[in-house]
Amino acid sequence: MTVVGPFGLSVRDQALEADVQAGLAAVEEGLLEATKSGVPFITEAAQHLVQAGGKRFRPLLVALAAQFGDPYAPGVVPSAVVVELTHLATLYHDDVMDEAEVRRGVPSANARWGNSLAVLTGDFLFARASHILADLGPEAVRIQAEAFERLVTGQILETAGPRDGRDPIEHYLDVIAGKTGSLIAVAGRFGAMMSGADERVVEILTHYGERLGVAFQLADDVLDIASDSHESGKTPGTDLREGIPTLPVLHLRARAAATGSPEDLRLCELLDGDLADDELLAEVLRRLRVHPALEQARRDTVRYAQEARATLAPLPDGPAKAALEQLCDAVVHRAG
Repeated sequence: MTVVGPFGLSVRDQALEADVQAGLAAVEEGLLEATKSGVPFITEAAQHLVQAGGKRFRPLLVALAAQFGDPYAPGVVPSAVVVELTHLATLYHDDVMDEAEVRRGVPSANARWGNSLAVLTGDFLFARASHILADLGPEAVRIQAEAFERLVTGQILETAGPRDGRDPIEHYLDVIAGKTGSLIAVAGRFGAMMSGADERVVEILTHYGERLGVAFQLADDVLDIASDSHESGKTPGTDLREGIPTLPVLHLRARAAATGSPEDLRLCELLDGDLADDELLAEVLRRLRVHPALEQARRDTVRYAQEARATLAPLPDGPAKAALEQLCDAVVHRAG
């Protein structure tokens, strides 16, 4: 039994282990190659987050999905590089929008070089991803374009907020299905499609990826409150400080509106205060960490992970399916 990747995925099959390890190593080489520029500073900025590490969750999903066809098919690794480059590009842009100072345990690009250069570096990564994508064919370009549209739409909807009369929690789940689920769905789809898997398998792994992606983001919501910076790679309470309506906060506000609890209403007032104050942020985090809203968000994370696992039922039993099921468990464990 070998552990593969930061998620502690246990691989009990030697052939699967070899395929996954080889695939991830090739993706890492591809990321470094894709982020090189004739301008040394651009290379430094573009490789800033690549070299900081990260979970490589999306390339791992591509590698596992490819097991249902030919994992060494020529399009598998490039498609994984495309998905990860797209993800990295969004991180540069997200950190600017959130005014984040830390990403993956290192200073964010915007904190180091300023907002303008961080945005332009993200654009550079999008351009490099598009260049690789062009060699994968028009269908791959269409799939990526649709996912990118959903991703941007999710970001816009998050910024705009729910329309009048819309349940904020339903709105938020739609937002993260676009912002996070869409790209992870592409990882499952590309892995299966590029490996030559049957269309039905491609469809299953696409749906699996989207449900898992939502669970993944919900786990991050929990971690923003429940973890320390060593665990999560970013400063706890970053989303709270930026006023991002994460799921625990939405559950808190719904509970406060329904019950009129003085304690809940007081906590909502604190959340609406100036969380740039470190002491106030620490107080809010302390209260949220013991609040039922956080546990409700954990239960929602488990529910989406279970739905992702259930979509795998039609696939043939074997090491690859077992590993995909383990990914569901790993996501839940992050929120535990």
